Amino acid sequence: MPTTDLTLSESAARRLHAIAEREGRPLMLRVAVDGGGCSGFQYQFDLVDAAEPDDLKVERDGAAAVVDVVSLALLKGSEIDYVDELAGAEFRVRNPNAKSSCGCGVSFSI
Repeated sequence: MPTTDLTLSESAARRLHAIAEREGRPLMLRVAVDGGGCSGFQYQFDLVDAAEPDDLKVERDGAAAVVDVVSLALLKGSEIDYVDELAGAEFRVRNPNAKSSCGCGVSFSI
């Protein structure tokens, strides 16, 4: 399994614990990169019960996110975060590989 310095923030871990508690079952955040969006690539977030065999699993404080090997190259060095701002609350990727991104922060280019 490839390794990377992909991390999960404390805020994201807290939010994942809160969602799992509300749902009454353990959950993981699946982060993927798909082609599309206004800048070329876009992040996809889903809650899943289990990792796929080739996923990289990133853990913090008992919470976990999983990333497929195809997306991993585009996320190297990134932090998966959760922000709660006036404009809304969401999971977000802080990606040092992104050369530009759209105003909503969901799509990016490399």
